[in-house]
Amino acid sequence: MEEAVAEIGRVMASNPSTRYRPGCRLALSKRVFFLTGSVQFLLLLGSNDIKGCQKKLVEQLTQLIQESPGPPTRRLIANCLATLFSVGDTFLLFDTVNKCNDILKNKDDSPSFLPTKLAAICCVGFMYEKLGRMMGRSYEETVTILVKSLRSAESQMRIEIMTTLEKVCCGMGSAIVNMHKEIFKAAKHCLTDRVMAVRCAAAKCLLEMLNHASFMYTTELESLATLCFRAFDGSNYEVRCAVAKLLGALIATTQTSQQQQPPAKTNTTAHPSKNSVKNMSLEEALGVLMSGFLRGGIGFLKGTGEIIKGSSGVNREIRVGVTHAYVVFLQTMGGEWLERNLSTVLNHILELVANPKAASSHVDAVYSRKCISFILRSSLGRMLGERAQVSAAKEVATIITSQMNSIDLSLENAKDCNQETLFGQHLMVCALQELANLILSLGTTSSSLFTDQANNLLDCILSVLLHPCQAARLAAAWCLRCICIAIPSQITPLIDKCIEGIENSRTSPEAISGYSSALAAVLGGVRLSPLGVPHNKGKVIFNTAEELLRSASQNSVPVVKGLLPRMLLLWRNSFPRSNKELDSEKARGDAFTWQVTLDGRAGALSAMHSFLQNCPELLTDDIAKRILTPVESALAMLSNISSVLKSYGQHLKAPAAMVRLRLYETLSLLPPQLFEGSYTHLLRLLVSEFTLSENPANTTTSQLRSACHADDSVILGTWLQETDHRTIEDQLQHNSAAGSGALEHDPCCLYRAISPGESSPGPLPLGVAVIDASVILFGCVFPRVNQKHRLQMLEHFSECIKAAKSSRADAVTLNVFSALLTGLKGLTESKSILGSEDVKKAATTLIISALTSSSPILRCAAGESLGRLAQTVPDPRTTAELAQTSFDRLKSARDVASRTGHSLALGCLHRYVGGLGSSQHLNTSVSILLALAQDPTSPIVQVWALHALFLIADSGGPMFRGYVEPTLTLALKLLLNVPQSHVDVHQCIGKVLSAIITTVGPELQGNTSTVCMARSSLLCACAIMQDHQDPLVQAEATSCLQQLHLFAPRHVNLSSLVPTLCGTLSSNHLLLRKAAVACLRQLTQREAKEVCEHALTLANENRENNSVEGLVITETGLPGVLFTMLDTETDPSLIKHIHDTLTSMLQVLAADNLSQWLSLCKSVLTVANDTASGEQEGNVPVADEGSDDEGDDAEFHAGELARVTIQPRWPTRVFAADSVSKIITTCKTHKGAHFDLALAKEMQMSKHKGDYLVLHLSDLVRMAFMAATSDCDQLRLQGLSLLNEIIETFARVPEPEFPGHLLLEQYQAQVSAALRPAFTRDTPSHVTAAACQACSAWIGSGVARDLSDLRRVHQLLVSCLDRLRASGTTPLIYNESMLTLERLAILRAWAEVYIVAMVGSSTSAGNLNPSNLPNNDTYANGDEDFGDFESGGESLLTLVLPELTSLSQNWLAALKDHALLSLPPEFASQLPHDGGAFYTTDTMDSCRPHYAASWPPLLHAAALCPRMVEPTESVITCLKALFTLLDSELPRQMLMLDRSLSIELCNVLHRLLLTRENIEIQQLVMDVLSQVLKAAQEELDTLKKKKMKELGAEADEKSGELDNVGEGGESGELPPGKSLVFAVLEVCLCLLVSQLPPLNPSPQSLSPRPQKRPHPPLVARALDTMGRLPTLTSPAGGISILPTVLYLTTGVLKECGWKSPAGGEVTGALHCLRALASHRYATHSATTNQWKALLQSALAKIIDLAKTGADMSEMSEGDEIKLDEVTMMTAITVFVLHAPPEVVSAPNLQYPCINHFRRCIQGDDIQIKLKCVQSLKTIFSSTDRQVCTSYVHALAPRLLELLHNKASKQVSTDLELNLTLETICALEALIHLAEPKHRIQMLKLLVPELIDCLLEGPTLKEANKQCKTLHEKSLQWLMKIGPQYPQEFKTIMSESSDMRSRLETAVRRSQESRRKDIISGKPHQPQLQPQEPTIKLKTDFRDFAA
Repeated sequence: MEEAVAEIGRVMASNPSTRYRPGCRLALSKRVFFLTGSVQFLLLLGSNDIKGCQKKLVEQLTQLIQESPGPPTRRLIANCLATLFSVGDTFLLFDTVNKCNDILKNKDDSPSFLPTKLAAICCVGFMYEKLGRMMGRSYEETVTILVKSLRSAESQMRIEIMTTLEKVCCGMGSAIVNMHKEIFKAAKHCLTDRVMAVRCAAAKCLLEMLNHASFMYTTELESLATLCFRAFDGSNYEVRCAVAKLLGALIATTQTSQQQQPPAKTNTTAHPSKNSVKNMSLEEALGVLMSGFLRGGIGFLKGTGEIIKGSSGVNREIRVGVTHAYVVFLQTMGGEWLERNLSTVLNHILELVANPKAASSHVDAVYSRKCISFILRSSLGRMLGERAQVSAAKEVATIITSQMNSIDLSLENAKDCNQETLFGQHLMVCALQELANLILSLGTTSSSLFTDQANNLLDCILSVLLHPCQAARLAAAWCLRCICIAIPSQITPLIDKCIEGIENSRTSPEAISGYSSALAAVLGGVRLSPLGVPHNKGKVIFNTAEELLRSASQNSVPVVKGLLPRMLLLWRNSFPRSNKELDSEKARGDAFTWQVTLDGRAGALSAMHSFLQNCPELLTDDIAKRILTPVESALAMLSNISSVLKSYGQHLKAPAAMVRLRLYETLSLLPPQLFEGSYTHLLRLLVSEFTLSENPANTTTSQLRSACHADDSVILGTWLQETDHRTIEDQLQHNSAAGSGALEHDPCCLYRAISPGESSPGPLPLGVAVIDASVILFGCVFPRVNQKHRLQMLEHFSECIKAAKSSRADAVTLNVFSALLTGLKGLTESKSILGSEDVKKAATTLIISALTSSSPILRCAAGESLGRLAQTVPDPRTTAELAQTSFDRLKSARDVASRTGHSLALGCLHRYVGGLGSSQHLNTSVSILLALAQDPTSPIVQVWALHALFLIADSGGPMFRGYVEPTLTLALKLLLNVPQSHVDVHQCIGKVLSAIITTVGPELQGNTSTVCMARSSLLCACAIMQDHQDPLVQAEATSCLQQLHLFAPRHVNLSSLVPTLCGTLSSNHLLLRKAAVACLRQLTQREAKEVCEHALTLANENRENNSVEGLVITETGLPGVLFTMLDTETDPSLIKHIHDTLTSMLQVLAADNLSQWLSLCKSVLTVANDTASGEQEGNVPVADEGSDDEGDDAEFHAGELARVTIQPRWPTRVFAADSVSKIITTCKTHKGAHFDLALAKEMQMSKHKGDYLVLHLSDLVRMAFMAATSDCDQLRLQGLSLLNEIIETFARVPEPEFPGHLLLEQYQAQVSAALRPAFTRDTPSHVTAAACQACSAWIGSGVARDLSDLRRVHQLLVSCLDRLRASGTTPLIYNESMLTLERLAILRAWAEVYIVAMVGSSTSAGNLNPSNLPNNDTYANGDEDFGDFESGGESLLTLVLPELTSLSQNWLAALKDHALLSLPPEFASQLPHDGGAFYTTDTMDSCRPHYAASWPPLLHAAALCPRMVEPTESVITCLKALFTLLDSELPRQMLMLDRSLSIELCNVLHRLLLTRENIEIQQLVMDVLSQVLKAAQEELDTLKKKKMKELGAEADEKSGELDNVGEGGESGELPPGKSLVFAVLEVCLCLLVSQLPPLNPSPQSLSPRPQKRPHPPLVARALDTMGRLPTLTSPAGGISILPTVLYLTTGVLKECGWKSPAGGEVTGALHCLRALASHRYATHSATTNQWKALLQSALAKIIDLAKTGADMSEMSEGDEIKLDEVTMMTAITVFVLHAPPEVVSAPNLQYPCINHFRRCIQGDDIQIKLKCVQSLKTIFSSTDRQVCTSYVHALAPRLLELLHNKASKQVSTDLELNLTLETICALEALIHLAEPKHRIQMLKLLVPELIDCLLEGPTLKEANKQCKTLHEKSLQWLMKIGPQYPQEFKTIMSESSDMRSRLETAVRRSQESRRKDIISGKPHQPQLQPQEPTIKLKTDFRDFAA
């Protein structure tokens, strides 16, 4: 404790002078940080902890007051002192107050002592605010001193005094009632102070007093209100907001005081005399505000009679301020109060604008209308829920009807009521605009307003189309457009009514004007409707009135395409075709004729503009040239009618200006190169337009602000566009016409698109619009003008500016720079350069002269132009010269204009040339700007210098890194010293800090001393800006912290940042709310959980709220606040950021906090509604699964409990429904217990925690039901989508309490009830389409077990079938493409149901794999646990069968449509002229996406249809017939005449194999395929013979050409669809995969079906067919298919070569291998290398398989069965015997082969040994010597060992006998192989073994049959060898007498035995060959010896 206090004291006592030294930034930030931390530290301590050191701390803090602290420091000191006394003892309190009072009494008025006085005032204020009545009666002296000090105080002191008086009032409450009057007088004086910040502070002080001093809203009401009106005069935006808040609260208090409900803080007691004062009525209270609005507040209680008389120019600031006050008043009173007093309030507000005082001129009327519309939008639009808004719409309609009834439309009375009607039109405009906005925001929920026959809103609006004033008619038309957008079903009826109105009222100009405007507006809304209008409506309109051409072009492109020839003709005939025709026009006609002519030509140009803007795809080169003809005629006319315009004066001024406007707009959309020939005339016209050559008015363009950079908002004041009040604040901006927009200025805006973010169109006055259009067109043309003309124009601009005087000069300069900026932009975009030196010099002179203009906006434009100029001159010298010019001027100039203009010029140079392009003068620029930014005498210079510094830092990137330190030092110094009233300076500092953070970037995460210092300085700066009073600065602070979090997240303290952000969400300032939400959006993307936890810390805090728009965080946390904001915010970017923030939170938190999130979404979706939909919601029973049975009904009607707040609007509910879908998706990633009810309950029981989605299924279904049955189409679509997702997700979840049942079964009633409303006749098509999808998902899910339950939903689909049949009978109200969408959705739903039925039925014969269906979950058969559903299989099929005939026809028709629409554009002429089955020719383009989405299930269903009626016998018969047919030569020849026919036949066979599992069918398929192969071989032989004849004698030399006749040719390509070999291979592959599924190379499904045993003959047939394929190909083609064939063949060996008895599959594989190994292409010169390499690869795979079958000894029980060694050995033998020697001679293959034989010989299995010896014998006797030599060397010794073994002579079984005999045969073969000189060695090895086999004497008699046979066979071999090799035999016998004697004995016994046999009559047995084995092997391998 002691150390902590000591450290605080040490920092506080540090030398304050370090603040002003640039190198001591650390000391500065450290002091501020310590002071900030001290407050929090002191709050944590108890009074006992502080007692010991409180005196020392107080002394140190009071000492700091004397040290001239800056604004943020003094606030921290004051906060520390107040906190110290509130936590600790108060014994030094009064002493401290006295010290502060003494400082204030000091007469020293020097600037050096001022900070000390300000610190003392600040400390007093904080102590009074925090300690309240603990301050005792010291307030009297304090207040007296403060009030007295006001008289001589400068502005900063006046601000601080007012702030402190506010705090005194706040802390002391009614205890200082005796001082209230004195404070009131002081505040009143300050309320009209010349310094705006003083006014703000005074307003806040008075607002606080309002809670405690009742005289303010009783006796002083009039004077205070008048004072507020005066305070508005000459005010800025901040003052208007502050004073309006005071005035609004003042008037609200007059209404709330009678209920004892103070509007602001409720913790103080009311004034005792309050009840004795007479209450003010609502009308009187509103009269106070009305007086200010109409007269500025003079005599407002003297009656309203005077107000109507005369005219009064009320100051615009006052009117806008009072408008703010109206809004504050209404928002303070609240939505519930507004609902009760709706009629009074609406009538009062609308009558304001009808008063003559509010419309003394047209511009004044427009401004007043803007104000009234703002009041209505802010109250009705933001404060009322949807039900109340419907009531408000009815009330507005009543007022409109009443107003229309008061107008006598008869011609004779028109003049009498003209004046009243003239002013009444403004009421109509405001009422209709608000009505339009209400309906637009309500969407389809406002449908009830148009179904009430007694009070139909539509008739009310249509009646205004006959109003005498155009403004009212246009407003009504706009309202109709909004109705069409909100309720698409009204579009077609409205078009019909408008056409009927035109036809019936052709004699009335007002009716024609009104109905045509309405028609234009309705057509403008068509493209904003998702449903459109019937195609022929465009044609009907065109035919009805061709003068409405400008509107007709707003329909769709197909309509315009058909009408284009007629339009082109009309356009051409609208203008004179030649100069002669134009001259004759000029010679005749009066003013009226010319007016009509010009209006018509303006209309034609308007139509061209619409065509170019909305149908650019129709603008071909030919059309462009044809359009150019009338355009050039219009240009020629405008250049030649000046005499006519002079003749008729003002009468033709507006029509001519309108023609020019339309011409400029049209030319801006045409390619500029088209009208290059007209540039001279056009430029003359454009330049005269914006230089005001022929315009006496000082009209300025509105384009300059948009032409300047968005970052210049600080200088231009365009940040006001980012506020909630921009619609009314616009009218107060200098040199801006933005606030004067009105629909009557340009009726074409009725059908044009409005600007983003605008609620209604506001075209600017014609004069401004023409100049704007000319500026835009100049920007398009300027880059294409030659150098000469550019120079002339620039010089002309300079002359025009010099010639103009005073305000006109400013106007001309502003217009010129707008044009120049757009021109320079055009140059940059077209990558052109400005031009020659002369042009550059002229432009530079023009720009630099404006840099010192007295107008800030001109200086800004000049700086921007200079930057753009440098960008278009690719010469670094130019940039350097421009920069040097500014350097020189800044060094010498002392005036504000020069310093600001050239500062910005430097910034703009860097911005547009970039850091690299301006690096050489970066140091100078930064140095100069740093110096200028420290000029305390001129805040304006500081602002511009800081802004320029920001531009340099922002564009400098890494190059600015070296200037970060001095810039950061400057920023901190300014933050600590510049008064907070200079908001612009602080805002610019924030932007500089933001650029610094970006420059340092990720380095901020580092730990070096430099980085740590920079980081702490930045955090300190952000803390200072956060503590600023202005929202703009706070927003900058939030933005900086957001960037810091991006680069250094660990160093941003979320525990303090998040609560601050949450607090600003309730701000009145849009900028601050946007900054807070944008920051939260970023934080939640990374740390959503921490953000929500920190936000919840505010839930129980009693924090100060804004009394108008307070948002309190409740248990729903931050998500609940954000959902609430969605109902009040209108800014699109803010809403999107809220959506993103909620989505980020949801994705991270929802899975673990399901109850909270689902409850939140449910509360949003559950809106109490008294419509039929709501009643239906309440009456539908919802079953519960037992886990969520509490509070359902309460939550279901939760909307009734929150009447005070706005009930969620439909866009919020749509987002909530979408959020539920996202929650389900998020849970899918976690899986587990979320979708298993039994597991979820078990987890809850065992772990006592866990929140799982399946437990909330009841809520999910309920929410989907509520959304799907709402009265909003968008919400219905989202609800149906949610329902669909719920069905798909939970369809297979079982109900554990009822085995065999599914969880969703209990919700069948809800599902059918949710779907039913979507199938009514008046439901829009896209909703019905979505419902169809949900129907098919429900039926296909298999949830419904009872067919009768399923019939409810099924019947809905059946009812839709009528819509397929009823074509053309019902009138269309939507576009035909919507009908197509609906019909295709119906067909698709039926198709999906049918597919599921077929999958579950026996008809499918198991041929369909559910995993291949579109939706695996939906179509999959039930799990085994659930058994067979009654609704599955045939039961479901019975529902489809009655409709199948018509459905199948419709499916095929739709597929035909899709095929036609999928044709390339070049076949468009071949499409049916009358459209298809479900589309019309006119709507082809819009229908294509619908077909693309629907065709797959339609095709699947159509393919399944024939399966139901096509028996197996028919297929067999057809195949047999086909085989028989192809058994003849002629049909085979015909088959091959067209190769595509044979390929198609193979495709048919392929499909049969896919769909039929019948063995007989598959065998017949292979039979037919064999005939196809035979036909192909015959054709190939014929082609080769023909080729040989052509080659003649060269045939042998060109054998390669003969080989290339086969498929594949030289390239070897076998393209699918064109190659017969490929098609045959596909059939073989299909058969093999169906028989042996593991051969399928594609990924297997997760749950494969159990494999059945393959059918060996079929597999063998497929392999045999594949083995024949290379004979049909060229050598290269053979190489193409060889890998596939080898892969499949070895795959068959792998799958079928088991130990268990194998069938014909192995034989077939070996035959195929033999065919491939011995194929002639293996030795063909072109392919031998590749062929051999592939054979070696196959052999390597077989060797690999053989290894797995060799280690039999290592197998343990349970191991998988190994491959058969005999099979593998035989496969190897095939390669050794038949492949080219090079294949098997490779060492890496040969040795493994030999090893396999060795393992087989050395094994224990005699049968394997026998087969091995037989194979070796074949190899020794039948192969090339180079191949067999290695085998002899390696394996002959093994054979000898085998024969030498005693067991081989003592045989006891036939198998052993055969082994010995085969071994002898193999060795005998080796004798033949040996060379003659080495043969004796082989005989010496064999002969002794044979003699050992001979038996003698008793041994022979006792021997078994097998030994005797061996004896005889051995003797026979010896008798055979002797004569064959006599010399060698004699040599061997001579070497061993024992062998000789044994042989002789055996021979004698054999001869004796033969003699006995002859004597006994036994037939003589000839010498026997080795007999056949008595035990048969699995496979007959005799053929492989050949």
